[in-house]
Amino acid sequence: MANFTIGQRWISETEPELGLGILEEADRRQVRIVFSAANEARIYATANAPIKRVEFHVGDSIHSQQGQTIVIEEVKEEAGILTYIGGGVEVPEMELADSISFSKPEDRLIGGQIDQSAAFKLRYEAITRLAHARQSDVAGFVGGRIDLIPHQLYIASEVANRYMPRVLLADEVGLGKTIEACLILHRLHLTGRAERILIVLPESLVHQWFIELLRRFNLWFTLIDTEHCEAVTAVDPDTNPFNEKQLVICSIKTLTEQSRWRECALNARWDMLVVDEAHHLEWTPEFVSPEYKLVESLTQKSHGLLLLTATPEQLGAEGHFARLRLLDPERYPDLDKFRKEQAGYSKVAAVANKIVGREQLNDEDIKYLREAFAERSDDEFQQHLQKPQALLQELVDRHGTGRVIFRNSRDTLTGFPERKGSPCQLKPRAKLAKAELEQRLLREFDLEATGSSTPEPYDFRHGPRILWLSKLLKELSDNEKVLLICRTREKVQAIYDALLEEVNVKAALFHEELTLVQRDRNAAWFAESDGAKILLCSEIGSEGRNFQFANHLVLFDLPLNPELLEQRIGRLDRIGQTKTIQIHMPYLKHSWTELLMRWHHEGLNGVEHSLKGGYAYINKFGESIRSLGPRYHIADAATLKEADQLIKESASFREDLERKLSQGQDRLIALNSFREEASAELVSHIRTLDADRTLDQFMNRIFDHFGVNVEDIDARTFRLEPGQLFTDSFPELPEEGITVTCERTKALGREDIAFLTWDHPMVRGAIDLTLSSEKGNSSIVVWSEPGIKAPAILIEAIYVLESVAPPRLHVDRFLPPTPVRVLIDLSGKDCSEEYSHDYINKYCNDEEAFRLKQDPTLLQALVPQMLRAAKEHARTQKSELLQAAMHQAHERLDGEATRLKELRKVNPNVREEEIRIAENVITDVTKHIAKAHLRLDAVRLILGEPG
Repeated sequence: MANFTIGQRWISETEPELGLGILEEADRRQVRIVFSAANEARIYATANAPIKRVEFHVGDSIHSQQGQTIVIEEVKEEAGILTYIGGGVEVPEMELADSISFSKPEDRLIGGQIDQSAAFKLRYEAITRLAHARQSDVAGFVGGRIDLIPHQLYIASEVANRYMPRVLLADEVGLGKTIEACLILHRLHLTGRAERILIVLPESLVHQWFIELLRRFNLWFTLIDTEHCEAVTAVDPDTNPFNEKQLVICSIKTLTEQSRWRECALNARWDMLVVDEAHHLEWTPEFVSPEYKLVESLTQKSHGLLLLTATPEQLGAEGHFARLRLLDPERYPDLDKFRKEQAGYSKVAAVANKIVGREQLNDEDIKYLREAFAERSDDEFQQHLQKPQALLQELVDRHGTGRVIFRNSRDTLTGFPERKGSPCQLKPRAKLAKAELEQRLLREFDLEATGSSTPEPYDFRHGPRILWLSKLLKELSDNEKVLLICRTREKVQAIYDALLEEVNVKAALFHEELTLVQRDRNAAWFAESDGAKILLCSEIGSEGRNFQFANHLVLFDLPLNPELLEQRIGRLDRIGQTKTIQIHMPYLKHSWTELLMRWHHEGLNGVEHSLKGGYAYINKFGESIRSLGPRYHIADAATLKEADQLIKESASFREDLERKLSQGQDRLIALNSFREEASAELVSHIRTLDADRTLDQFMNRIFDHFGVNVEDIDARTFRLEPGQLFTDSFPELPEEGITVTCERTKALGREDIAFLTWDHPMVRGAIDLTLSSEKGNSSIVVWSEPGIKAPAILIEAIYVLESVAPPRLHVDRFLPPTPVRVLIDLSGKDCSEEYSHDYINKYCNDEEAFRLKQDPTLLQALVPQMLRAAKEHARTQKSELLQAAMHQAHERLDGEATRLKELRKVNPNVREEEIRIAENVITDVTKHIAKAHLRLDAVRLILGEPG
């Protein structure tokens, strides 16, 4: 184990671009090193830290923090700290410039420590591939094990490119909000902009999110619960468990019920906070739930915020406003003002709809637009009218909450299955007296209507719904799965008990009294082809879960709330569902089960079509349903007429409501949530990368270099085994081996096969492993082809131009670590254009170093001199690269800051803080680009053929 002393200088072998680090803390288990140039700190385990002690030697040139440059004449060590002396100046190692890079391939070359040219070639390629991967506009998107669905990629790109992403993801059920959130997190984390992420969830979704992030995006989150916190603090009571991990998932229950852990979460700093099922956060002017208060406090500790809900208006205008004030409390301070604002969007939506439909704008429309774009001159406005797409984008961008809410609906997208409602009229069974059945049903309705949470014993034995359900299960083929959702755990258990008396069937339970592990096991058993035929769920099964492998849904009861019905159906009705969804609704004639079936199916048309604005229906008709339900069994003419009138009014109300929603802010949000042209570019870019075989070929060279055994399984699919590794371990390669594929389609169909992309941690880790070692940074070759007229001695120097900048700035999009190649002869001339890298690889063979060891002074004299000349040529390339990076940064960032400032004038949803960040980013990015430095990474000596 190394001797760690506070003040020593170390460098990260896996992140050399961080510059020199200074050791700030050290104990038996771990060390903390601060990299001031990158404004970063890292904590490493002492046993296997990927760090290297920085020690300079006599003759080396060093820089101090005061800007002095000295050539070392003497090195002193006292109590583990080095002091460098030269030219009468003493520089303790603590005072070394933080941006110094520590790489000495020239020393290895002079000392005859050389590697095969293939390693040199691979190293150069790795640098090039790393630069492309880091600069890619789809980094973080290409690596997801997902179908390339345009609206999901558009939202992810739009949000991830913001400086301060704080948005509500509110796509309809089944459109993939979780995937959108994961895409955003993956890109932000991969590019360094979100290193610390906290995801807060209902307890029932904790494992599902963990699995989705790991299985689809290779992001390993830590599940923090009370047991985890107690285990961590048992070792050190002062430890904050939430500071120990970068990526954290925690249930909202843990934080609301345990004040100690809540304070720990609030005392930590987060780059991004994610909250799923945000409609459960209750807020009214009179009452604020503990869950809402918790999330509100956490939002103040996080730079970014993602709220997810499929029902943004489930709790009405108050609930909708409550979520918006979490995103931006300054923008949404007043509920009444918000309500008035909501009412004023019909005109802009009407004009936007005309532009979308390519309809002719009338004089009134043009007058409205002229007022909306009052800041433009007449000529500018007329030119704007001639560009309908640009006009539409700007019109939508500046009105409403389109910048903070993303909500796509099935109306604007394709690829959804058909929904077929199947009402099933049942008859009472002879074993059960009509009066007893009626009494059971009335008690059940009373519990449904009041929303009572008091446990109630149910008895469905010998009931008509159980008989019907058992017949259905017998009639369906063995490979057909049935999902049943009802209101409570007690009801689920009663159905389960009664069902097993009627039929021998594999049945699984899913309710809140089961542990998370039991729920996940039962859901997994249901997913297996030979597993459970039916899964019986309480209402918690209607949120967040994906059961699209099934296409039969049994609605044993029907909820009053249409939004809740849509949530239930949404477990099956999802993008990717290939079969017609059969929605079974068993009911008894002249009972509340028939009334609710008619209301949802005939009145609201919410069974076979997705319904919007569910809260409005409850608000309008809820009391009528509650009043009519207990009386419906009487079935006299007046009652039936009242029911028919309710159905008729509900249908009329639905038509009016959907027309209003299509003309108001909802339409503006929808227009801003999906732009076909932009999403098509993203999909095309990713498909191009998917089809490119460069990754396959590059990784096979990497595998060969490190001794990984590779067996071809199928096209672009390989079995990897550790074999005789030339390294301690290979990233993401388990001892038992792994099968990988570069084919997206195959990866989607085979979850047991890893999906290899430029985003995958195996690929990125392999590149880091290649570049963090000395292997390949020094090589000697000799021309093998007779007749090639080349200088007797050439030196090929590979520099890396890198900027040591805080990851949050994402400087890589303009200037990633970039290879700079120079080929120098004895006269100092750059011969790069005459002899390309590939040309040298083709016509040169490896040369042993022993020829030069016979006269080591030759290399000691030539190499430093030629490298000095090479660096001058590299500096010329550096200037050109920096100029291009500066131009690109200004072009993109100046325009974004200007656009935000102009947009702020007409749309208050643009935050002042976001504009300040945009302006600061321009300054900081260009400053760090200007400070980028060249680091010699590898050197190759090319000799004339031995005579």
